[in-house]
Amino acid sequence: MKFIHISDLHLGKQMNDLSLLPDQEIILHEITSIAVEEKADAVLIAGDVYQRSSPQAEAMALFDRFVSGLVEMGMKVFVISGNHDSATRISYFSALVKNAGVYVTEAFDGKLQSVTLEDEHGEIVLWMLPFLRPAHVKRKLPEEKIATYQDAVSAVLRQTEIDQRKRNLLMCHQFITGCEISDSEERAVGGVENVDAALFDAFDYVALGHIHKPQKILRETLRYAGSPLKYSFSEANHKKSVVVVDVREKGDVIVRTVPLHPVRDVRLMEGTIDEICRMPYSEDYVWITVTDEWVPPDTKVSLSVNFPNMMKFSVVNSRTKYDVDVLATQSMEDKTIPQLFTDFYSMQNNDQPPTTAHMKVLDKVLKELEDMP
Repeated sequence: MKFIHISDLHLGKQMNDLSLLPDQEIILHEITSIAVEEKADAVLIAGDVYQRSSPQAEAMALFDRFVSGLVEMGMKVFVISGNHDSATRISYFSALVKNAGVYVTEAFDGKLQSVTLEDEHGEIVLWMLPFLRPAHVKRKLPEEKIATYQDAVSAVLRQTEIDQRKRNLLMCHQFITGCEISDSEERAVGGVENVDAALFDAFDYVALGHIHKPQKILRETLRYAGSPLKYSFSEANHKKSVVVVDVREKGDVIVRTVPLHPVRDVRLMEGTIDEICRMPYSEDYVWITVTDEWVPPDTKVSLSVNFPNMMKFSVVNSRTKYDVDVLATQSMEDKTIPQLFTDFYSMQNNDQPPTTAHMKVLDKVLKELEDMP
């Protein structure tokens, strides 16, 4: 049985207040084409379907078209919610859409949800674990000692009877210790979200979401698919792809990636004004850094003729000695709550950052909010 593993669509995402929905629609068409060409039996979407927990109508309509198209091509679709999603909104009508071959994680009840599939080699059990915070698990499993994400995931797995004679696949949306991250992922203070990869040894393949860089963790069959598009300049060097997972007999899983080709790339460009002006016209999303000692005031406007989607413009030379962003700061939606607090505090206190004590108080408040029902 063949699966296409994707994640972190972040439909409705913006970069510097520019909507990426048109780019996302094109890349979803490419993913559908890959799934059809590969003759996939199912598509696994490992969380963060939307950028916000309350997605705009256009983003929801795009996802509906994407999933409907896959189903029309004869494929099943499996979806778990990520930390950006509202688990309630993602699971809406989940019982009804099962009849169409779309399986969505329902409200967490303390155990892993699963769907059993069958091919010529027997049964494949696909387990679905949405993004869970320790407080959510503690409410359902009050007898367990749960303080960290590691505790939470471990407790849920202990509640689940897994027949290891069968082929078991897991969809999961968590930070796995050892993964390479970028600026686009939200992280808790202190890295308390980390989960040990050893917890997933019972699964023949683990379809991970949450990290935007495609990568394996320790083994080929424990893998982040990554986001289908580059969502920050820290991802400029990423090579985006989808994962093709061919599950054969027990112990025989073939994994490979198929590259994606976005209509517009995200690139970092650096050089003198003359060097950059000689570069070909491009509608890519670019961050241009010029290195001239003297930079005319209209340089940004001049360069935007060749690069209409220039999102950031910086100057680095012997006088500045550091990177000065003179176009736009990082969009608010890309920043974590601690980053937003730091920006606000600095603005109110003559550019002085908050102290460690301030950040500890903020961390305590955020944890208390997580624990609220």
